[in-house]
Amino acid sequence: MIEVNDLTIRFNLASEKVDNLKEYFIKLVKKELMFQEFLALQHINLKIKKGEAWGLIGTNGSGKSTLLKAISGIMKPYKGEVIVRGEIAPLIELGAGFDMNLTARENIYLNGTVLGHSKKFMDEHFDEIVEFADLHEFLDSPIKNFSSGMKARLGFSVATMVNPDILVVDEILAVGDARFRKKCNIRMEEMLSGGTTLLYVSHNIDSVKKLCDHAIWINRGKTMMSGEVNAVCDAYMESLEQDKK
Repeated sequence: MIEVNDLTIRFNLASEKVDNLKEYFIKLVKKELMFQEFLALQHINLKIKKGEAWGLIGTNGSGKSTLLKAISGIMKPYKGEVIVRGEIAPLIELGAGFDMNLTARENIYLNGTVLGHSKKFMDEHFDEIVEFADLHEFLDSPIKNFSSGMKARLGFSVATMVNPDILVVDEILAVGDARFRKKCNIRMEEMLSGGTTLLYVSHNIDSVKKLCDHAIWINRGKTMMSGEVNAVCDAYMESLEQDKK
């Protein structure tokens, strides 16, 4: 379903302070802007088969979310390639695909359109989405007034109302309460049983072990280990314990 071949992602970090737009363009024209190269991912290789569930683990800033964005087509490779076969439902950034000034009702249809669903399809599944998100009382409130947990509930409910080929879930579910996280885990397990491929980022290693059968450990943009989930997670946790000593 997914092939990541020698993937490298590069960012340019500004090495000097530019206070305003005018100064920026003057320096740009004079070729005086200075940047520092930062490789967020370096030579990542990964092959994911249909129906597999992969956990992406590592400390903050290791490159996990960058890899998800590359697989989802949000970021383009600096070197290497990403090949995806199938429809992706990405849940990467809280509020992505939402207009904060629109109501929850309006955003359900907007987000559905972003995911490629027709109005007729959204009409048919509207009640199911609202029921799962448990937001009946807030349907006509702008989501800019929603808590992080409420936004996560709405986003997850829309993205998972049908079984996509590939479900990409970043740490956003961590903002939900325990009851909703349990509902999400049950739904993801059902989707995996139906053949959906899962990419899952979480700092909760127990959750990764429960949901996933494979894992990749990334540190400072490089692959430290990949393979069977328990072996990779145990090696990662052992490394964290060694760093504490």
